[in-house]
Amino acid sequence: MSGPKKDKKVPLFLTETEMQALFKLPGIKLRDSAMLEVLYSCGLRIEELMSLDLKNIDFISNTIIVTGKGSKERIVPVGNQCLRAIKNYIDERRSLKLPCDLKSPVFLSDHAKKLNQRTARRILHRWFVKAGFTKKVSPHTLRHTFATHILDRGCDLRSVQEMLGHKNLSTTQIYTHVTIESLKKVYEKAHPRK
Repeated sequence: MSGPKKDKKVPLFLTETEMQALFKLPGIKLRDSAMLEVLYSCGLRIEELMSLDLKNIDFISNTIIVTGKGSKERIVPVGNQCLRAIKNYIDERRSLKLPCDLKSPVFLSDHAKKLNQRTARRILHRWFVKAGFTKKVSPHTLRHTFATHILDRGCDLRSVQEMLGHKNLSTTQIYTHVTIESLKKVYEKAHPRK
């Protein structure tokens, strides 16, 4: 017999203002900016980000093919600002005569090799520190931020589940705690008989 089910901890996420501050940091490299944009625009895990090749990005349909857990592929929509950041990074690579064929990884190290997760985490952490975040922010925090922000703006839970690549809807429901708080605030302000 099992005991009562424990509530899952509400995930840490950044506010929209904090995300804007992160994107506006001075001196950010095109590669690093593109990594931040993809993490936030698509809600990817760091390993999914590092496994992207240029062939996975469709600039015409504004989608990215992501290989998730268990080698399952999913198609995720991607925003125009994110695609622009990727395009700017690819243009820079072309001008430096770095690999840009479709089989090339999207993100390269400073030595023109495929960027690994550990190095990517270190690079991103540097920008989180420069942004002055006092909470412990990681690449996964941007995944939580993505889910929280799109739910707050009206996206349905099932669509978020698909975009995040969650097998079960219950995994995605953790984000409803955050949006319920947001709904309560709206209700408090809007309802005449609160």
